[in-house]
Amino acid sequence: MTGAPAIDRRTARLAGLAAAGTGIQVGATLVASRYAVEQTGPATLTLLRYALGLAVLLAPALLAPRTRFAPRDLLAIVLLGIGQFALLVALLNIGLQYTTAARAALVFASMPLLTLLLAALIGQEKLSGAKGLGVMLTLIGVGLALGETLAAPTGDGNDWLGALAVLGSAVTGAICSVLYRPYLARYPVVRVGALAMAAAILSLLLPAWWEQGTTPLTAIDMTAALAVLFIGLSSGVFFFLWLWALRHAPASRVAVFLALSPPTAALLGVLLLDEPLTLSLLAGLAAIVAGIVMAHR
Repeated sequence: MTGAPAIDRRTARLAGLAAAGTGIQVGATLVASRYAVEQTGPATLTLLRYALGLAVLLAPALLAPRTRFAPRDLLAIVLLGIGQFALLVALLNIGLQYTTAARAALVFASMPLLTLLLAALIGQEKLSGAKGLGVMLTLIGVGLALGETLAAPTGDGNDWLGALAVLGSAVTGAICSVLYRPYLARYPVVRVGALAMAAAILSLLLPAWWEQGTTPLTAIDMTAALAVLFIGLSSGVFFFLWLWALRHAPASRVAVFLALSPPTAALLGVLLLDEPLTLSLLAGLAAIVAGIVMAHR
């Protein structure tokens, strides 16, 4: 009887590490995507990303125990896959056309708070003070990490439209994070992930084909091709880890690690693009770490 709590704590720690890795990966792929998207187009880049991700998951999915999806569950997982990948990314790309990346990152960082509120609303989690404070600390930390870039004007007066689109993306992510969990408890994680990615890929075929008229893949350079390869392969690995974390930990505690993505992107800018290392970035990282610790108390 004394060993059970230790196993639970160990699993919770592993789920936290998996979610943290995903948050860092999202930040890294954001930097790579900024470079590659001009040569591929947003829909094509998303299609390539998840086609490569599906290739990573395909062999483990085929080796997983055979499971027959109930028709209702099959439809739900397909819709969640389209929402998680196609709709979420589409709204992000639309938002980035009207607002700065810094503002978009701050608005998207509201996803953990939205996840917590939604999970509490449907009775999946309890809304504790410590957890809510931790989520708010991570949101404040993202704002500090982005620093002065939040004050940069967009110049077209449509910043509100971009923020609204990114907020829609965050809401989509929160809904998917909460609704995935029952299906992850019934079916192998890798099979759920492969099915969700396959559904998203099918939904992206038409818009990606349409983009080839203006941004043909034949013109892509080697650096952009390597960036796409990194984005796709890492997405397959870390989406599996994300789903595994959602299976073994509350959705709000998993989603809070997405706050690591904006400072990760900022730190990569310091390392790769010679951008300055500011006190606001360091303060933001400290607030994010404190918020994650508070949310997991």
